[in-house]
Amino acid sequence: MDIFSLFLLLGGLGLFLFGMHIMSDGLEKAAGDRLRVILEKVTSNRILAVLLGLLVTCLIQSSSATTVMVVGFVNAGLMNLLQAVGVMMGANIGTTVTAQIIAFKIDSVAPLILFVGAIMYLFLKNRRVKKAGYIVLGFGLLFMGLSLMSQGIEPLKTSDSFRSLLLTFKNPVLGLIVGMLFTALIQSSSASVGVLQMFAMQGLVTLEDSAFIVLGMNIGTCITAVIASFSGGREGKRAAWANVIIKALGAVVYGVIVWVFPDLLKFIERLSPNDAARQIANFHLFYNLASTVLLLPFVPQLVKLVHKLIPVTEAEQKVTRKLIYLNKNILHSPSVAVAQAHRELTRMGSIAAENLHLALDSFFQRDMDKADLALETEETVDFLSHEITGYLVQMRGMDLPDSDLEKLSMMFHVVSDIERLSDHAENIAQYAQLEGEHKAEISPDALAELKDLSVKTVDLVELCLHIYDVNDVHRLSQVQDAEDVIDDLHDACVDHHVARLMQEKCDPRGGVVFTDMASDLERCADHATNIAYALLGEPYTWKTTADDDD
Repeated sequence: MDIFSLFLLLGGLGLFLFGMHIMSDGLEKAAGDRLRVILEKVTSNRILAVLLGLLVTCLIQSSSATTVMVVGFVNAGLMNLLQAVGVMMGANIGTTVTAQIIAFKIDSVAPLILFVGAIMYLFLKNRRVKKAGYIVLGFGLLFMGLSLMSQGIEPLKTSDSFRSLLLTFKNPVLGLIVGMLFTALIQSSSASVGVLQMFAMQGLVTLEDSAFIVLGMNIGTCITAVIASFSGGREGKRAAWANVIIKALGAVVYGVIVWVFPDLLKFIERLSPNDAARQIANFHLFYNLASTVLLLPFVPQLVKLVHKLIPVTEAEQKVTRKLIYLNKNILHSPSVAVAQAHRELTRMGSIAAENLHLALDSFFQRDMDKADLALETEETVDFLSHEITGYLVQMRGMDLPDSDLEKLSMMFHVVSDIERLSDHAENIAQYAQLEGEHKAEISPDALAELKDLSVKTVDLVELCLHIYDVNDVHRLSQVQDAEDVIDDLHDACVDHHVARLMQEKCDPRGGVVFTDMASDLERCADHATNIAYALLGEPYTWKTTADDDD
């Protein structure tokens, strides 16, 4: 194989991958948000989940894209792990369609497909036609890439050393490893299986040679979802690793069956005699079908296994981005709905208080990891605020006694105050990031004043949330006293800051952070006070959030 053949092979592979990306991207855009809506509406019915995963992946021609979407839904609390596993199983079957298309060997008409796609995309004005042209263009590039790869591979037919190398891949373990590594590198099982089919078309490999490589390729494709899960929560990581376990278990079981019963490969060969590319495509399909049929009855056990492998700590459970005490069934039970809403609000309040702790630690310790976590937790509080408010609106239409309706009215205010409390924590985390980037320096005296104000604010927040939780109106006088102390401290901080500025003892940028943070802490105290006084069921005459413009 000379250097020019290698260039053809690599160029063909690049064109193939690019064409597949364009085709998948075009199909996903053409389907729009409908795919996401379909996946979001998936029920706990495992068979329906599999069919939906199969449908979506057939439409967008990328199991990786489907799996990444599923990981995102699990992270957002829109889908549970039980539902996600079924969808991913269906996606594994849907991805085999690409191999079946490649086996038709239509690369000879690829230039015509490419030309038609280019005309549709570049010269026609209709948006739908342009979208279709984009998909056709990707389809043509894909097969042009296959054609180039085929030309680059052809000289290898006469290479005895290359044939000897391929023979070593008959070793099941080595074949699995090679398949996994190659697919993990290019992050697409459809592409890696397509490359293998090109080798088969040139007579370089048979189904027997490549069976275990295909199994390895199916495991290697999980890398995309695993990478996507790194930036998400624990539930997303569980979904990604559940997919790895499904693929690995299926490969091991199916591999053992193939090794013990080699006639299975002969049966697949007889389905498409003298067509090694189709045989590989069929093997790819049968493996994913068999894995799904074999593992589908054991999905609950698989979910339990993943939960044990990736357990949730007590701290993490507090910030799960989903409602725990409110669900649609609650709306049919007016007698318990308000009580459950109160529990959900209390939970949201504890998350916001913890976030304030986290943000303050990040600021005083200059811990950027804690700052990042505080910003992430703020998104959880926002999510809970939106979801709880939605349920409260629905509860307003329920047949409730006047006392519960009054509680419900005040809950709207409490949700808002808790959400604002976490907003101020977010501001403090951002100040920590400015400190960490050395964009603002605060003097030791100013830091000491902020620490004193922070301690008293956190104590008041915890007191108010406890009062609201246990309905202890007798301690409201303590709240007012503590809030007055914080107001006085805030005013003293501002006066001292002005004095330091006059004496040129503080950095102007650090001074801005100092005054903003002091204001954030004072407003945290205001919102906490509002939460406690909500027990009285009165309008907000004691505090207002109208001036909360940050």
